[in-house]
Amino acid sequence: MVCSIDISERPQLNDPILIEGLPGIGFVANIAALHLIKELRAKLFVQIFSSSFQDFAVTTENGRALSPINELYYVKRQDGGRDIIIWFGNTQALTTVGQYELCGKALDLAKEFGCRFVISIGGFKKDEPQSVPGIYSTATDLDTMQEALDLGTKVMVGHVFGIAGLSVGLAGVREMKGFSLLVDTPGMNPDINAARYALTTLGKYLKLDVDLSKLEESSGEIKKVLESFGIIRSITEEKKKEEQQLRWFV
Repeated sequence: MVCSIDISERPQLNDPILIEGLPGIGFVANIAALHLIKELRAKLFVQIFSSSFQDFAVTTENGRALSPINELYYVKRQDGGRDIIIWFGNTQALTTVGQYELCGKALDLAKEFGCRFVISIGGFKKDEPQSVPGIYSTATDLDTMQEALDLGTKVMVGHVFGIAGLSVGLAGVREMKGFSLLVDTPGMNPDINAARYALTTLGKYLKLDVDLSKLEESSGEIKKVLESFGIIRSITEEKKKEEQQLRWFV
């Protein structure tokens, strides 16, 4: 097995936009995606398992084993706007080959359900916290880049590692369009402030008013998941070592 796909429902979606929300720097995307799932009452319809995920299961208090997983949720909007697919999970793949396989599968699945546009979310590491963080973008093409700039973002120059960069890059190869939203964040701990700015900017593009009053609850849930996988603790104790092992955080 490289990637195993379980599709539980095949919804008919209206020109959906894929929102990427996997763990990364500051866990900005993970917090934002979980909050969208909860606030928009998104429905789970795809589960993705990969042999490139961590080789363990996390047990809960009642003994249930939880596997590393990625999921796709859908939202059918009632206001006439484009529907949404949310890509959420508790991990990225741990190898370069695994990242390409995972990202390719997720994009192909989204495209199968009518998606032609991708927005990735991520953190842009800064040494000091920013009360009003900057937001940076890269895009599949210049016209789409201008759409991102019109939201108040800045041009991202350099490298965007992990799924946040790969999803936009591979979208272009698949004749899809899209851009990234990378928010200033000091690093590895869940950054609720950066997630708030990411969601506010995303809401402008989607013409969607997302209630952020319970964002702290979403951040707390993400923190519990990360602690159960040992991610927050290990980064605090062995930061340099873990940055090499979990290179999708960089």
